[in-house]
Amino acid sequence: MSSTPDILVTGATGSTGRATVDALAKRGVTFRPMSRSLSSADFAVQADLDDADSVRAALSGIRAAYLVTPSTERAEAQQKQFIDLAVEAGVRHIVLLSQLGSVIDSPVRFLRYHAAVEEHAFASRLEVTALRPNLFMQGLFAVSNVVKSAGVLPAPIGNARVSLVDVRDIGAMAAHALTSPVPWGIQTLTGPESLTHSDLAGHLSSATGDEIRFEDVPPAKFGEMLAGILPPWQVDGLLEDYAHYARGEAAELSSAVPDVLGRPARSFADFADQNAVCFRKE
Repeated sequence: MSSTPDILVTGATGSTGRATVDALAKRGVTFRPMSRSLSSADFAVQADLDDADSVRAALSGIRAAYLVTPSTERAEAQQKQFIDLAVEAGVRHIVLLSQLGSVIDSPVRFLRYHAAVEEHAFASRLEVTALRPNLFMQGLFAVSNVVKSAGVLPAPIGNARVSLVDVRDIGAMAAHALTSPVPWGIQTLTGPESLTHSDLAGHLSSATGDEIRFEDVPPAKFGEMLAGILPPWQVDGLLEDYAHYARGEAAELSSAVPDVLGRPARSFADFADQNAVCFRKE
């Protein structure tokens, strides 16, 4: 990279942050990756979202920033502080990772906090793009060991449909938003199809060559399966997410990805083919 970057990507080693970094790099765009653990990349900055001074240093000279935080009970406070510090630093455009269905009075904690952060951002002096993706296809990696060992895809979701989205499409959309001359407001990001988990199991079966079936498990059992894989607070929040999915509240389709990227959104069938080794019996 030959020029000083004016784009900051937080969470650069996380799932959507890494996807955003990859998308910017493919486009030849200079950027500054930020993480608590970065050490040697060009223009990289090590900063802790709970340390205002380190965030101020990361924001120096930045025009546009991608904001994502780890899923913790402090995520809302961290993001609101980041927005305030971005205003203070003269940042013009903030691109938020939000979530489909975000509303202040939602029974789902993640949707409540994303809505509160969106509200805070839109009330600031910043230009705002809020990306609201649906369930990540890559989220199924959390149950990949169960799929591999038992030939079962478990979830407390029944026959409800969900328009899952590939993290790589989220990153590509974030990269476009960060380089856009105007903010996009709220954008819903989905895959090209609304699928049941039985459909997902079928695609995984085709990709792996194994017989994989969907099992509609009770929420408590699903939580037990995730214990030790995800922290307890995140497991509880994910169970609320799945109750939201089971109510049929995550089935809508959006054309935002193909409209902006000029190609279809990545399908779950393609995701399954590309990641078959992660789900194939050992």
